[in-house]
Amino acid sequence: METYQYSKSQKLFSRASEIIPCGIYGHLGPAEACMIPVSAFPFYVDHAKGSHFWDIDGNNFIDYMCAYGPNVLGYADPDVEAAARKQAEIGNCTTLASPKMVELAELLVDTIESAEWAFFAKNGGDVTNLAMLTARAATGRKKIIKFNGGYHGVAPWMTALGYPGVIEEDMCNVISVPFNDLEAVRRAIEENPGNVACVIGTPYHHPAFGDNEMPVEGFWKGVRELCDKNGIVLIFDDVRCGFRLDMKGSDHHFGIKADLSCYCKALANGYNISALVGRQELKSAVGSVFYTGSYWLSAVPMAAAVACIHKMRELNAAELMLNLGKKFEQVMCAAAEAEGFRLHFSGASSMPFMRLEDDPNHSIHQAFIAECVRRGAFFANHHNNFINCALSEEDIRHTGEIAAEAFRAVKKDHADLLK
Repeated sequence: METYQYSKSQKLFSRASEIIPCGIYGHLGPAEACMIPVSAFPFYVDHAKGSHFWDIDGNNFIDYMCAYGPNVLGYADPDVEAAARKQAEIGNCTTLASPKMVELAELLVDTIESAEWAFFAKNGGDVTNLAMLTARAATGRKKIIKFNGGYHGVAPWMTALGYPGVIEEDMCNVISVPFNDLEAVRRAIEENPGNVACVIGTPYHHPAFGDNEMPVEGFWKGVRELCDKNGIVLIFDDVRCGFRLDMKGSDHHFGIKADLSCYCKALANGYNISALVGRQELKSAVGSVFYTGSYWLSAVPMAAAVACIHKMRELNAAELMLNLGKKFEQVMCAAAEAEGFRLHFSGASSMPFMRLEDDPNHSIHQAFIAECVRRGAFFANHHNNFINCALSEEDIRHTGEIAAEAFRAVKKDHADLLK
């Protein structure tokens, strides 16, 4: 199997580095995306279709990152693209709101079990931040309880001291506790009586650089009861998991109702829109918060979202992706075992986190991922991967072949790591 070369990507990145901070800034840049060694990875895409993308050097990749989640139906899905084109011909960013906003809100309320209203923005961090502001507006309280390592965006309160630009005052009202530790949540509430506005968490724990952790039996039910008892708003950050566990919402999947839920990645198959949904009692509070943006009422992403949600409902997308993910795990583990390695999977099968066992500093895993990418299966080193509805059985079978050859390359070319 021939390994890929990236001469055009590298030349373009050199140009970009002269005029763009970091060459490619944010989570898709080589450093932030943990593309190590960088020589193994492409930097720029030419086009994408279904479960594949092609870089500017013409290399074809089966994509298991799905743009870090938004590609849920498959790139350039014909139904979503047709809906977006039709709306673009009518109007997109206009002085007044489009009726598509009402249609999308009604569809979300009909789809998500705990949703009784919907508010739209652009990024996941927009709506996680709005959820926090809404909780403070509703309760008149300051404190936020979140879980260690939980990612909710890049606003200062969501990150940590030590990040450039983040100061102590940004974090003074944030209390971090371990995920799955109900007693720690209880203690945090008791130590801050009448001052906790919200508990925010992802439906299950999916940090970077570590195994993903499903909620233990009774955890979310216990958190829900603590919030009810103490007048605290429970926020589910469903930006990453949304529609990949349950079309009715991840809170429904785990047997509770959140007060507020944040959606983004799978909402519109790559069109830029996010949503905060919630229960009726918080509708006036969210309406009281001054929160807006220049393009937040754009109609094209709303039309794309309507088409995407309808299609996901028709496909039962969550179940489809969960089942495809199980097949992917089986093929990858079989390839590893055949070559004398052991792969460990954690988290939901629709967005699995994988790592090699017997690899304490992850250097072998890093080499393995690089060898996979060089042969056409695109993974991230230390982040959960994503399954999409366009992934085929043939894609999965071929990925197993790529993985097997990548393992052989690790044994041959990285023998020093195996000692």
